[in-house]
Amino acid sequence: MTITTQPIQGLSVVPVTGMLGAELSGVDLSQPLDQATIQTIKDALNQHGVIFFRDQDLTPEQYLEFGGHFGEISVSKALPTVAGHPLINELIRRPEAQPDVVGGVWHADQTYRDEPTYGTMLYGLQVPEYGADTAYINMQAAYEYLSEGLKQTLENLKGVHVHARNQKNRTPEEIAARPEVAVHPVVTTHPETGRKALYVSPGYTVRFDGWTEEESTPLLNFLFQHALRPEFGCRFRWRKGSIAFWDNRQVWHYAINDSTGHLRVMHRLVIG
Repeated sequence: MTITTQPIQGLSVVPVTGMLGAELSGVDLSQPLDQATIQTIKDALNQHGVIFFRDQDLTPEQYLEFGGHFGEISVSKALPTVAGHPLINELIRRPEAQPDVVGGVWHADQTYRDEPTYGTMLYGLQVPEYGADTAYINMQAAYEYLSEGLKQTLENLKGVHVHARNQKNRTPEEIAARPEVAVHPVVTTHPETGRKALYVSPGYTVRFDGWTEEESTPLLNFLFQHALRPEFGCRFRWRKGSIAFWDNRQVWHYAINDSTGHLRVMHRLVIG
């Protein structure tokens, strides 16, 4: 049987804001994709940090096939998975009030690991008519808008990243086996674009390596507040069939918890 692939001609990339995000249209991700289309999607992700697709209808197998074009699929063991598909995490917000939700703090995924995976995808299967948006921040822009003096100060610093929420519920043996504590440069360079980014976040960075938390807090708080300038960000309103794909090497994200009374079901892929 001959499998046909989609031509690239119908694919368009439209920026969402001046500094972050793009919406891609004209492509059916349930179908086999040609290499030119895959490369265009990769280029859009590198350029815009987070990309969005609308009106997709994917089986779990098709979702995994699409994600696999961009790297090895792993999974977060701290989150539930889809029945029969252990590489897909299932994120469910129940209609009842939830004071805490997965992703409800500014962060880049898995920076508490020595080798964080680079990409995250979310696919909206059931979403409320309004609310439960996801917000994003461009950490390359956050770096670029610092003074030259502060850039020089940060250049040789490293940040200590801790998965604090998980640490509280783990035995000493579990922590020893998988510490979920890592040290990374505060300023990183994107391997494909060469652009520099701030690599700290309120979600996981607790101090600078070699500094106490008390010493680290003022400078970290400045960086966190600086990064949240409105012009560095964008906000994605979910619809059923939407997919968001972001690069954790250059983007923070935040799950907005304002959908009490509504069910929200998302499928998550961790890539790279």
